[in-house]
Amino acid sequence: MTPISRSGAGRRSIATLVCGALAAGGLVAAGVTALEPGAASASSHREAPLISGTPQYDNTDVYAFVSPDKSDSTTIVANWIPFEEPAGGPNFYTFAEDAQYDIHIDNNGDAQGDLIYRYTFKTHIKNGDTFLYNTGPVDSLDDPDLNVTQTYDIDLLRLRKQSIVSKTKVADDIPVAPSNVGKASMPDYAKLRKQAVYKLAGDSKTFAGQADDPFFLDLRVFDLLYGGNLTEVGRDTLKGYNVNSIALQVPNHMIRESSEQPVVGIWSTTQRKDASGYFRQVSRLGMPLVNEVVNPQKDKDKFNASSPWEDAQFLKNVTNPELPKLIEAIYKIPAPAEPRNDLVDVFLKGVKGLNQPPHVTPAEELRLNTSIKPAKHPKRLGVLDGDNAGFPNGRRLTDDVIDASLQVVEGELLGAKNDLGDAVDKNDKKFQKAFPYVALPTSGSRGPLAKGTTSGTDVRNSLGDALSPAGSSGSDTDTVLIAGSAAAGAAGVLLIGTGLLWWRRRMSYRAY
Repeated sequence: MTPISRSGAGRRSIATLVCGALAAGGLVAAGVTALEPGAASASSHREAPLISGTPQYDNTDVYAFVSPDKSDSTTIVANWIPFEEPAGGPNFYTFAEDAQYDIHIDNNGDAQGDLIYRYTFKTHIKNGDTFLYNTGPVDSLDDPDLNVTQTYDIDLLRLRKQSIVSKTKVADDIPVAPSNVGKASMPDYAKLRKQAVYKLAGDSKTFAGQADDPFFLDLRVFDLLYGGNLTEVGRDTLKGYNVNSIALQVPNHMIRESSEQPVVGIWSTTQRKDASGYFRQVSRLGMPLVNEVVNPQKDKDKFNASSPWEDAQFLKNVTNPELPKLIEAIYKIPAPAEPRNDLVDVFLKGVKGLNQPPHVTPAEELRLNTSIKPAKHPKRLGVLDGDNAGFPNGRRLTDDVIDASLQVVEGELLGAKNDLGDAVDKNDKKFQKAFPYVALPTSGSRGPLAKGTTSGTDVRNSLGDALSPAGSSGSDTDTVLIAGSAAAGAAGVLLIGTGLLWWRRRMSYRAY
């Protein structure tokens, strides 16, 4: 492709028109596209006041399960940045450079971390003279057209009573899978995902990059429990949104205390560097929904800055929960008697005989028995439906933690049998069968076609040689360089054509 070359004032007029058309084209395309996610004002992801304002550091969910295709290993998935709008350019979604993204493992039940896998990220920009995330179609992670890239390091910290015993560099400068800008920018995103899966020493694997948000639920529950009208449930509020995922697969023997004590506790945190250069914990997540609907407003930020061995301070929130009382007030379903020691057993200790370690200290961790083999036919309600490989024994991507948790909170284990749920029973996208298992992220160019266009419309074909990666050199210093981008859209092409027609007429008038 070659850049447009013209002379004099006419060239500058074209430059102005084309730049304006590209910008306006993106706006027009956004205006006519029906975006499924819609506006969202509350989320189980935005669980505390302070962290809701800093999404790069906001840990949305943690999953831990024995790998379905490799049963001698455990896979941990931790997600950050809630409600990633797929078309949210030109600045797409990156991990923070001033953060430590940590995966903690407690292998003896004392509520203290014994292992930490620490992920830290760096951002690289090839061409600072363009607003584009990519300056052309991207075919690989090292494609020169991928303008904004990230890499990451992994350190393994071994601790004893929260003092670091050793620190080992596990990986260095691993590429991150980019945000899925769209079909014109990334025609084969699955190929990019595959390239971002990296093998580590000791038969381990890692992945970092964008993914479809695997959590499925109807978040309108916060409108005073569906406004007292359960006929309104059933819409997956997170459908169409993406997250940034970190996935780690490690052999079971590397993380558990022994084959005789195979239960591990898992949670994740984010540490952010403050003005003094020290890292402070700003987000924490293990079991789903605890800080969202168990802790009251006064404790939410405190919980995010705390550690599992300090969880005794939040015990009353579990034994005397607010949610059952709210359900009783709205739907007249009697709340179980307090104190709710059944909730302590399930959510803070683990189920005895299944995933409760000996001499356990009650703490908010996702507890997984690594000796339980994966189920051939997983059941969405996990342990409640006789599937011991599922939630609350760890958490699989397919586990319906909303329905399971709601039924337990309403007394399922106390004899109050119920089938409560939000009528969202599975994710809108199928999960992958191999590591990292999370579904591919929704494309930024998804949605219905603009009016008057067909599926064969291609911005690059329409503009032909007018497109060239921004920053390319040319013989004329005034040459206009335009990069192909899905953001331009078919509407942008139409405006460019109109602008060129106007310019030609203007030149004809000048000739007279």
